[in-house]
Amino acid sequence: MLEDRFGRQFYYLRLSITEACNFRCQYCLPDGYQGPSHEHFLNLEEIRTLISGFAQLGTQKIRITGGEPSLRRDLSSVIDICRHTPGIKKVAMTTHGGRLAQNIASWHAAGLDQINVSIDSLDPRQFAAITGQDKLLHILKGIDMALEGGMKVKVNTVLLKDFSQHRLSRFLDWIRHTPVTLRFIELMQTGDHEAFFKQQHLSGIPLRTQLLEQGWKPLPRELDAGPAQEFSHPDYAGRIGLILPYSKDFCLSCNRLRVAANGNLHLCLFSEQGVSLRPFLQSSDPAELKGFLQEVMASKHATHHLNEGNTGATRHLAMLGG
Repeated sequence: MLEDRFGRQFYYLRLSITEACNFRCQYCLPDGYQGPSHEHFLNLEEIRTLISGFAQLGTQKIRITGGEPSLRRDLSSVIDICRHTPGIKKVAMTTHGGRLAQNIASWHAAGLDQINVSIDSLDPRQFAAITGQDKLLHILKGIDMALEGGMKVKVNTVLLKDFSQHRLSRFLDWIRHTPVTLRFIELMQTGDHEAFFKQQHLSGIPLRTQLLEQGWKPLPRELDAGPAQEFSHPDYAGRIGLILPYSKDFCLSCNRLRVAANGNLHLCLFSEQGVSLRPFLQSSDPAELKGFLQEVMASKHATHHLNEGNTGATRHLAMLGG
């Protein structure tokens, strides 16, 4: 089992397979993607060795991220590798959902258990203004198809200062009859977007207080769960999750590591440049990779330093998929 010097154990790997994204979200890539091309990212055999090594060290859940993972033509093969690696019990993916409707059946058939879709507004015009893409209705159709196929669906929305009570009410009306987990995420500062962060950051603490006052009840946290605090309500088919990275003790329950599309291991979303795992991925035998992973865990810090304005090497969230 991978464990750091603070006794935290790591069951969950977030694997980015591309930095590229074709949306232009205001808080991430407002000017579009301008990074390296796909040939610079991990190939299928490197991914196979990587997943095998992590699984042999106790990893049970893989989340495939980007950028936008559906931009890789071999995405179904990546899912299949994760699904058929001994020890991996759950395969999830985060996507903007633009290609969800036409691909969800093949992704599910390849072994995808859960899908997380980013939707920052249920108003089509506001959604287009935030993302640069007029695809909300198409994405909602894809979510319906995923639910009909029996998949677990979570929807991520970033809290911004212009997040109105009307916008919240619209989301709550939607999940009254739609069995998704709606997760509100505090805007996080990144290196390229300091000014936008200062203009738009909104604490999620008042929203948590409001939910509790309205009868939402906290749910116990699963072993391989991410950082969200989840709540349920008897009058709603859906659930609500809150991700509050600026809250006290946010990092105490950390159980996840990140590997970037270029093969760099990041011990925290907001930390160093990462250390390259690629030298250990050229063989199908993950023995050297496992030894290196166990060794490097000693350098994981107790917490991020977001409250101090330290964003580390993270220029934008597409680098590591959040």
